[in-house]
Amino acid sequence: MELKGIHHVSAITANASQNYEFYTKVLGLRLIKKTVNQDDTGVYHLFYGDEEGNPGTELTFFEIPMAGQNREGVSSISALSLRVPSDQALSYWKERLAKHGVDQDELTRIGGRAALPFRDREGGRFILVSDENNTGVAGGRPWPKSPVPQEFGIVGLGPVRLTVQDPKPTTAVLEELLGFRRKGQYPSLVSGQPDILVFETGEGGSGTEVHVEERNDLSRERLGRGGVHHVAFRVDNDEELHAWISKISEVQFPNSGYVDRFYFHSLYFREPNGILFEFATDGPGFATDEEMEHLGESLALPPFLEPRRAEIEAKLKPLNTTPEV
Repeated sequence: MELKGIHHVSAITANASQNYEFYTKVLGLRLIKKTVNQDDTGVYHLFYGDEEGNPGTELTFFEIPMAGQNREGVSSISALSLRVPSDQALSYWKERLAKHGVDQDELTRIGGRAALPFRDREGGRFILVSDENNTGVAGGRPWPKSPVPQEFGIVGLGPVRLTVQDPKPTTAVLEELLGFRRKGQYPSLVSGQPDILVFETGEGGSGTEVHVEERNDLSRERLGRGGVHHVAFRVDNDEELHAWISKISEVQFPNSGYVDRFYFHSLYFREPNGILFEFATDGPGFATDEEMEHLGESLALPPFLEPRRAEIEAKLKPLNTTPEV
């Protein structure tokens, strides 16, 4: 029983329309599912990914219209990474982000990889990382209809950075409970802080990594727009998910138990520093209720919400997802 890598990450936006514009038209991701937050059906839950929404490529956003600005701090998922095919691709992205007025840093190296940190329109912290010398779990395939050329397109999720005040409980969960392997470390991006620790699982590589940053100079994060809600890790199927539910329950971590998200099945729990982890199955997948060619073009609702479609649609502001000609 081994986690396969990162399945998806979910963040917060205060404006679904502006979020859609940025992630599809600037970053060139495909909107693979336009649905609603199953716990609050009055707001959108948007899923972006590669051409098919494969596990390991999915970046999702909960819309919370009144969300305040995220306040950075500990007990947080403090940065997300997006994989691109090569070092050359990063040069392309440097120019593209500048053209679109995106707040970015200089090209650098982080954890031994060429990288380009940037912020989205709501201050969300991202790092484009090169897959040029990456080994391990494969990335996806960029959408052919993306405004970004396929040779430079985003191929999936890279390392997720956790920022905590005390790393020991978090690293113990990663290694002793979840089976992650200690891969190494690299200097902190903040002067005077301890090295950032690197862990990997499954086949290894950037699509499986969790980076743990210790910070003793920050208070607790206040989650808002631009912040990250949770990270999900890949499990193969329902049988393994049920085995993980038993394992997490045995160590007496409060957890959600089995949750049917229709496109995948899940388990949620918080590690000791309060960061929300999810386990999610690789299937059934996003073509369950839409043709692959038309993913994300209309509001998709799981069967248990379908009887409420008229009520739900009446509460949502229109989101123009008509493909550009």
